[in-house]
Amino acid sequence: MWVVRKLRSCGSRSLGVFTSRCRATQADCSRFTPSAENQLSWTLQIKPWVFSKYRIMWFKSYRMTFACLNTMKSYRYPWTRLYSTSRTTVDSSEMKTFLALAHRWWDEEGVYAPLHSMNDLRVPFIRDNLLKTIANHQPGKPLSGMKILDVGCGGGLLTEPLGRLGASVIGIDPVDENIKTAQRHKSFDPVLDQRVEYRACSLEEIVEETAETFDAVIASEVVEHVIDLETFIQCCYQVLKPGGSLFITTINKTQLSYALGIVFSEQIAGIVPKGTHTWEKFVSPEKLESILESNGLSVQTVAGMIYNPFSGHWHWSGNTSLNYAAHAVKQELPVPAELVLKADTEKL
Repeated sequence: MWVVRKLRSCGSRSLGVFTSRCRATQADCSRFTPSAENQLSWTLQIKPWVFSKYRIMWFKSYRMTFACLNTMKSYRYPWTRLYSTSRTTVDSSEMKTFLALAHRWWDEEGVYAPLHSMNDLRVPFIRDNLLKTIANHQPGKPLSGMKILDVGCGGGLLTEPLGRLGASVIGIDPVDENIKTAQRHKSFDPVLDQRVEYRACSLEEIVEETAETFDAVIASEVVEHVIDLETFIQCCYQVLKPGGSLFITTINKTQLSYALGIVFSEQIAGIVPKGTHTWEKFVSPEKLESILESNGLSVQTVAGMIYNPFSGHWHWSGNTSLNYAAHAVKQELPVPAELVLKADTEKL
């Protein structure tokens, strides 16, 4: 990743300057005559990326300690920085498409029929993988106690089933009309009022307030609509608790997906409205896995999904050339050993 390589090269140059200054300071200190009132003792050993035998830097100076701590801050992993609302992943042209269809989310025979049918696969996929992390669960409410974020929830087609499984779910969508549709439909079920909440916003708008809040983040049929996939994944990482799960369903970027997903589904059969998808935004499982892994998310499962337009049903497949589902887990990343600092506080 270019950003990481640049940071590393800059870090190496900065450390080289820092090292030379420390050595000069150590040489100057050796010329001082020790006294009872003012005695300087340095035990600083610096090699490239290795600080002493146990990779530890010992500093006995307030000034140098805080200088080193400030240097350490610049070595944070790129995905551990919180992203502001100025970096949006929302495509305004995509919003116009979904705005026009906002009133049709709960028409099970309409343009969103494939998403209704997809629940037969994606709900058990999410439920079963989350249950692996729970020692005990309540019958009828297996996801009770879990907090889930449904990103790009639309009219709440996936949000509601997860709420009925006992989870506390927040559904977010940048299209106001989608959220109004979701809230209106939720009002028919009193049980969901206690478990489901909807907000009209983008993911990056809530990163700071919800950092490390959720046990799971869902992005089902969403990543093929965002304009900055890497930033989107980084935001997902931010709001997940350590060990939390990210679930994605999307479309592979292949010639077959173009022929069936766009030409046939949109232009010939009219399964989905024209202009719903842009082939250039489709992402292969290999590329998605690379982005996930490079941003602190360990991929656990990738499974192919196939839709039969004649029966209106989905089924799992070993073939990922069209649609696929992915499950990744947020890893706790240790501070690099070569940057570990230990201050001798007893003599400061």
